[in-house]
Order: sequence, then C-alpha cells, then structure tokens
Amino acid sequence: MAVTDEAIEKIKDMIVSGALRPGDRLPKESELAAGLGLSRNSLREAVRALSLIRILDVRQGDGTYVTSLDPQLLLEAMSFVVDFHRDDTVLEFLAVRRILEPAATAMAAGRIGEQEVDGLAAQLDALGGDPSVEELVACDLEFHRSIVQASGNSVLCSLLEGLSGPTTRARIWRGLTQQDAVSRTLHEHRAILAALRDGDAEAARSWATVHIASVEQWLRSTL
Repeated sequence: MAVTDEAIEKIKDMIVSGALRPGDRLPKESELAAGLGLSRNSLREAVRALSLIRILDVRQGDGTYVTSLDPQLLLEAMSFVVDFHRDDTVLEFLAVRRILEPAATAMAAGRIGEQEVDGLAAQLDALGGDPSVEELVACDLEFHRSIVQASGNSVLCSLLEGLSGPTTRARIWRGLTQQDAVSRTLHEHRAILAALRDGDAEAARSWATVHIASVEQWLRSTL
C-alpha cells in the first residue's frame, strides 16, 4: 500500500503543479512509470484508485485522462463514502447541514430570479395541504436542491447533495411519527419562499436554520 500511496502522490503532484491539466491524456504507462520511478503495477493501482475518486478517467482502448476536476464530479466520491454512515452519525450530518444550508439559502436570496421563485411556489401548490410523507420528503429534497443551486456555488451544491442522503430517512421517520411534522414543514417552506421573494437574506437564513433545527431537535428527542 505504501508503494501505491507514493504513486498516487506523484500523479497528484503532476496535476497540482500543472504538468498535467484537466483533459490531458497521461503518457503511456511504460513511459510514465519510468519517468516517475515507479513499477507498472504500482502505477496501475494508483490510476485505479484515482479513477474511483474521479481524478482520472480510464477510457478503454483510448488511454487515461485527467478529468475536468469539476467540484461536482470530485465530490461524488464523498457521496459514496457518506452512504456508509452509521445511524448514530445522522445527528452529525444534520449539524453540518444546519451550518451550510442556511448560508446557501441566504446567498440564494440575492441571486434567485422571480421565475425560479414562482417555480418553487408552483411545486408547493401542487403538493397541496395534505401530502403523504413520501411526497413531502421528495418535495423537500427538490425544494432545497433548487434553492442551493440558486446560490451559484457549485461546491456548496455538491456538499449538500452528498449530505442529503443520510438525513432522508430521519425526515421520513419524523413525518410518520410527529403529529404536526407535515404542516410545520409546509409552513417553513412557505416562510423560506417568502424571504427569497423579498430578497431578504437574513430572513431566508433564519427560516432555513429553523427548518433544519426542527428535524434535529426531534431526532435528539427520540434517541
């Protein structure tokens, strides 16, 4: 593993230094291994590892390329790791979401267009006043995804997308067991939407915090 780690570091250094840029094709395996002072086996292992985390793209019959290194692409690996969370870490994921999502919502308040706000309002109207828990959670995910995208920060979008998975089950369980969960969620969505329509960043931040904290507080009470 130490030899493979060394190979990974050497390829990473080439990318960080600019010797290899996004979209560049890596030299032939024999040439690259010799140039880096590596065995071909350790180089292959390094390439395999870096392809799994979307740093490299191995194209059968064509060669190996540096990916675009776009944040959304690179953070897909985080989503994979997050899928292995334990149930006792859900509160920690919610705490991180409570820090990041209100900031993204506040950013969105200064950037979101009227047409986008109208689209979010139409989603809530279509949901009605008495949706099923599954319908509500699906709408909740899309509602917040759209708002975070409106923040214009691709890193925040990717981070929060990766964090949404572990908290989905908690939101469903809350909807099934807490009496006023559905009505409270709809009210909080409307309040966030009103703040966005007004371009009020601090109100948007506050309501997003309240919205996430309510799930967090319910979950704490059940543990």
